[in-house]
Amino acid sequence: MKKITVTIIVGLLLVGCGPRTDSGDPAIEALMIGGPSGKELADKQVFRKNNGSDPGTLDPHRAEGVPASNVLRDLYEGLVSEAANGDYIPGAAESWTISEDGKTYRFKIRDEAVWSNGDRVVAEDFVFSLRRSVDPKTLSNYSSMLYPIKNARDVVLGKAPTNKLGVTAENEKTLLIELEEPTPYFISLLTHSTTYPVHPASVKEFGSLFTRPENMISNGAFTLKDWRIQDYILLKRNERYWDNPSTTLNEVYYYPLDNPDASLRRYRANELDFTDTTPSEQLPWIKKNLKDELKITPYFGSYYYGFNNSKPPFKDNPELRMALSLAINRTIITDIVLGAGQIPAFTFVPPVKEYQGGQPEWAKLTQKEREELAKELYAEAGYSTTNPLSIEIIYNTSENHKRVALAVTSMWKKTLGVETKLRNQEWKVFLETRRLQDETEVFRGGWIGDYDDPYTFSELLHSENEMNHSGYASEEYDALLKAASLKPAGKERLNDLLQAEQIMLKDMPVIPLYFYVSQHLIKPWVAGLEGNVMDHHYSKYVKILKTETLASE
Repeated sequence: MKKITVTIIVGLLLVGCGPRTDSGDPAIEALMIGGPSGKELADKQVFRKNNGSDPGTLDPHRAEGVPASNVLRDLYEGLVSEAANGDYIPGAAESWTISEDGKTYRFKIRDEAVWSNGDRVVAEDFVFSLRRSVDPKTLSNYSSMLYPIKNARDVVLGKAPTNKLGVTAENEKTLLIELEEPTPYFISLLTHSTTYPVHPASVKEFGSLFTRPENMISNGAFTLKDWRIQDYILLKRNERYWDNPSTTLNEVYYYPLDNPDASLRRYRANELDFTDTTPSEQLPWIKKNLKDELKITPYFGSYYYGFNNSKPPFKDNPELRMALSLAINRTIITDIVLGAGQIPAFTFVPPVKEYQGGQPEWAKLTQKEREELAKELYAEAGYSTTNPLSIEIIYNTSENHKRVALAVTSMWKKTLGVETKLRNQEWKVFLETRRLQDETEVFRGGWIGDYDDPYTFSELLHSENEMNHSGYASEEYDALLKAASLKPAGKERLNDLLQAEQIMLKDMPVIPLYFYVSQHLIKPWVAGLEGNVMDHHYSKYVKILKTETLASE
């Protein structure tokens, strides 16, 4: 299988080295960074990151969301890993071969790979872990991602036992994975946490408690030292990691700050080295005063609002769903409400590789024309200014999400007369509310590609996908995804995905709002991070440079 290069242009190095900083922030003004050479390291190698929120779990087969993924990349290593720039590189497997028909993969597990307790990492660990990931008892939210593996779908749906999964250990260090059909994105899929190995003996001994700091045994560059809920997660360097000599950091702190303003305050006080995002209302000030520390790059993600398609008022009511979509001025959201370079989205799948989503006809209208059409469809759906729709939007706690919700509410009120209530929830509660669907009408959604292929977005709205919180179900849509999954890389496969997206946009089970950019503030003494379209950053590449206060002139 040939590796296809992502065509989205990504930024250069997020952080460069230099003898001094010209930051406008007085907290770090007049510092020499990295000594005379610009590369000298600090004595204390500790990295402090804002992670947005606390993960729901650090079980790699049950976790969901970006905050959990960020931590899990440091704790565990899959068969395939990523370089700092996002390129795919060998991970726990030092090499692999692919059969001529593209359906059989053989992975050679590194001889030097060991768990953090010293046990050897063997092929059987991956057999155990992949079987666990698709086992219905695990309650994974990503098990359908493994459908390309032979018999995975039947296992996930409870139609076959886990030992029928197409994964076997040929010997201690050789893992065989058989696929149903050639899968162009399979190597990239193996960087996702749902494919990470877990330590079999620990899982068998401790059950769900294997993720506790005192019980967790991992195979990544770091181990879990402490987890204080709503305070911090602390990782320490794994001295037994096979590539430990290349690791520089000794500790990594992940702080669950869901308020970007609070994060900015702690960043300016030098309590954080890295922020997960920036407050929208503060961007003009940040661009003026911290421009060298603000790193904005394209990001393979979509921000959207989801409808609960399983019950009124949105069930079997595409006219109403479309009316609400048309009434939203996406440009105001991206350019005025947010202002960090986000791209207005009229399709769900961001451009990636050779895939460019087809714009629906209504996207070519002026905003005024869209609003007029929205009024017509709103009336067809049975609503008017005298009989307004009354709904609720739920979103996870964040000032940025609140700003977007207030803007959308205002647009719906002005154009259609919709009465909208807002409800914010802490991240874990929010995920559970979305999953159950009983209390949702409209919910904030964000999807970041799990691998660099359009299918990672398309499959989210498949009727069997565990993460399809909108409850969308279309036999025609599912059939096109099935057709695409049976084809090798090429125009025919992409055309199937394009047709599926056009069907979805006509049904409008979700409202695409914009395509993400990543926004980070990064201290000038942090080196080793690079911008990449997946926004994946591994702490094993990070170095903290020496800082010295310069004498005043």
